[in-house]
Amino acid sequence: MKLTKAHATNYRNIIDSNPVDIAQSTCLVGKNEAGKTAFLKALECLRSTNAAFKQYGKTENYPRRYLSEYDARHPDGEAVVMRTEWDMDDADVAAIEAELGEGIVNGRIVTIEKAYDQESTTWNVPVDEEKVLEGLVKRYSLNKEERGGFGGAKTTAKAAASLEALDTRTERQNELLAAIKKFRDQSARCRAIDILSPRTPKFMYFSHYDRMSGALSINQLNADKQAGKAIDNGDRVFLDFLEYAGTTIQELSALNRFEELNAKCEAAALRITEQIFEYWTQNDDLEITVVLSEGKSADPAPFNAGPVARARVKNTLHGVTVPFSERSAGFIWFFSFLVKFAQIKKSHGNVILLLDEPGLTLHGTAQKDLLRYFAEQIAPHHQLIFTTHSPFLVPADDLASVRTVEDVVTRDARDRKQSQGTKIRSDVLTTDPQTNFPIFGAMGFEVTQTLVIGKNTLLVERPSDILYLQAASAVLKAAGRPHLAPQWAICPSGGIDKVLPFVRLFYGNKLNVAVLTDFERGQKRKLDDLHKAALLDHERIILATEIADKEEADIEDFFEPALFVELVNKAYQLPSEHALTVEKLEAADTSTMRLVKKAEAYFRVLPSDIPEFSHFDPSMYLLQHPELLQGKDDHIEKTLARFEAAFERVGKFLP
Repeated sequence: MKLTKAHATNYRNIIDSNPVDIAQSTCLVGKNEAGKTAFLKALECLRSTNAAFKQYGKTENYPRRYLSEYDARHPDGEAVVMRTEWDMDDADVAAIEAELGEGIVNGRIVTIEKAYDQESTTWNVPVDEEKVLEGLVKRYSLNKEERGGFGGAKTTAKAAASLEALDTRTERQNELLAAIKKFRDQSARCRAIDILSPRTPKFMYFSHYDRMSGALSINQLNADKQAGKAIDNGDRVFLDFLEYAGTTIQELSALNRFEELNAKCEAAALRITEQIFEYWTQNDDLEITVVLSEGKSADPAPFNAGPVARARVKNTLHGVTVPFSERSAGFIWFFSFLVKFAQIKKSHGNVILLLDEPGLTLHGTAQKDLLRYFAEQIAPHHQLIFTTHSPFLVPADDLASVRTVEDVVTRDARDRKQSQGTKIRSDVLTTDPQTNFPIFGAMGFEVTQTLVIGKNTLLVERPSDILYLQAASAVLKAAGRPHLAPQWAICPSGGIDKVLPFVRLFYGNKLNVAVLTDFERGQKRKLDDLHKAALLDHERIILATEIADKEEADIEDFFEPALFVELVNKAYQLPSEHALTVEKLEAADTSTMRLVKKAEAYFRVLPSDIPEFSHFDPSMYLLQHPELLQGKDDHIEKTLARFEAAFERVGKFLP
């Protein structure tokens, strides 16, 4: 089961979040207090790994300004907080049909929702109950007369009720009834839910504030646990570490097992240390140890008596150890997260991670390391949803996975502010500039990194070209066709006349540079100057005209006109009376063969309420809707063939 959509309503500052598409890794970007945490907590309570988090508290969490109107706003029952859609895979379908009968699953989408004052969830599974009943009737060989015992029942529950109402039942009717009674509530649909539930991931929530304690008083914690007192989050992470080490708080209370338990703690610390330093590039000279000792009388309570577990960090470069709690907040969080994740994975198996502002105290490059950890260690095995307002944690190479979170405020006719609540959207570049700031920062950082350290740099003209190349490459890669190798860092240069200054500026960095650029007739002298400089081999300068087979061309000319027209219409949602056609495009400007110039000319004569045409809007739309490049239509295949040819040309220059 894979989560594909989540829709939060009636929770804290969320009135209606909008349905949110969930990817394998989803990044929620927004300002402080925008509602990012509220969305994660609403999602967590649906199926939490925290057994204590069972219900949404109506008094605490229902939008306060509407609390007095609760009954009037929800006359049919409790307010729903979270609705989700999940996609069953082949194994899920097979598990259901193995028990309930072949062909009884009539869809792949399962919905799960939860409301206030509700500990359990409400499921809708696409199961044909009538078909299940027919299969059971055949399995137990009921004849026509025996089938009459439950009349025209269409569900197993109604059939069971009819059979139980009979004064006498045949042996085969009893067998059928016994089989149905094995289902919860005698319902085949409930049985399908019970089959899917253990196959459906739970949610593990971990915030920036969840950090492991540096020391643990075994006796005190054991006493608190026995008394049912709440355990501090930091101590809970330490307990997770101990469980990961293969022990429990009760075992630690047995003083005669210190040596064995020390060995377990050391083994776990070494394992976590090895993992963390694969992704912690800030300082390689650290080691993590956990030691067990008796509390000393001069230590602060409760660490002044009884067995105490202490986490320490050793700096091998300086030959000194310090308490875990005295290391940097970023390091403590990173270690704590790895411990929590390792233990949750061990005890709960398949989980969906909800990370609230992860790595907030990490240095920018350490945040990039964390993002790499997400991509390499988590995303291949678990879905991940994380919030951030740091540009270093926004995946600039996967903007399609980014969602913006904004507390939307409008003004009424009297210019008074009115809150619409938190809205979550996928059109990441069209919301409040402050909300988008981390995204723009991430894009700027990515460009800067490309200029300075990109070993293999592909220069294009403008940012929209990057998006076109990424979208086409992703579709070609999924089809097993030649695509743009991930080693290439794509950088907008601003045009063919900017290529030469760029190459001269970074010539000493020994960058591997290739150029894919637009070209028009007036740029011949600039191209000659670039060739004469002899800083780049001629074949490394690939003109769009060579791919599009035109005298003048932009990257957009890789598209067949019919596909380009479809893209423009959808990107701008042009009304039918102004919808672009190939004929209108060709007639818009007969002095040029470039599709972009023709589109610009067409938009200039449209009504003023229609936005001006820009290179960026269609490219961003294509990145978010790659399905436009999927299919067997001739205009799609010809377009992909041109991108494929460009990627093959560029690919020759990888070492």
